[in-house]
Amino acid sequence: METFTYYPGCTLRTKAKDLDQYARVSAEALGIALEEPADWQCCGGAYTTAKDEIATKLSAVRTLNAAKENGNALVTVCSACHNVIKQTNYDIANDENMASKVNNYLQLDEAYNGETTVYHYLELLRDVVGFDNLAKKVVNPLKGKKIAAYYGCLLLRPSKALQMDDPENPSIMEDFIKAIGGTPVIYAQRNECCGGYITLEDKSQAAKRSNAVMDSAQSNGADMIITACPLCLYNLKKNSDSDMPVYYFTEILAEALGLKEGTNE
Repeated sequence: METFTYYPGCTLRTKAKDLDQYARVSAEALGIALEEPADWQCCGGAYTTAKDEIATKLSAVRTLNAAKENGNALVTVCSACHNVIKQTNYDIANDENMASKVNNYLQLDEAYNGETTVYHYLELLRDVVGFDNLAKKVVNPLKGKKIAAYYGCLLLRPSKALQMDDPENPSIMEDFIKAIGGTPVIYAQRNECCGGYITLEDKSQAAKRSNAVMDSAQSNGADMIITACPLCLYNLKKNSDSDMPVYYFTEILAEALGLKEGTNE
């Protein structure tokens, strides 16, 4: 098995347990060992763009450095965690002043300068496992399922730092859907905002955005939507009028691999 340091993040331990648990069992079936760093902390949930704000980035750097010390690449699965950790890593690697301040704070045995490779779980499937190899592992293909991938805001942007896919015309989730036997649905709102954190103060605006996403997917023939973001899943399910199901992408991955109860052949 190939080993990766795995950062689950806070929400995957509480409201988004399915996103985490299906990621773990699927990784094991695909020959990937996921090891959590010891004593990890919350990544902060949102990336602070102020260059002189260092304290909020330290927990992400500790996680990145733990992966470096273990000689592993780092894997995340939550869109928000990935966004924070990847942006932190990018800025540490490309901003000497920030790197200097971070290392002065942390007093590490060896300075951290952005050496760790960071993968989102979807990138792990594409770039390490390979979608062709994933397809060979499928025992319960999602034939006939028309699946709309919902990227949202955080998975692709800022593209210079995240470098996952084309932010305007992505394909990684659609290629994933094809690999597990489903039919991807292309729709206009797939990389637009669901309302995000605005739901905390203005549910009507969050509902407007979430309904726009759901209506766009459904009008293009989708049977379901998949996402990697716990907040997106919440907004699409709780703040929209649609009864179309919304799942984490790891859940349908586990289903395709025969790892969900009732799906084994």
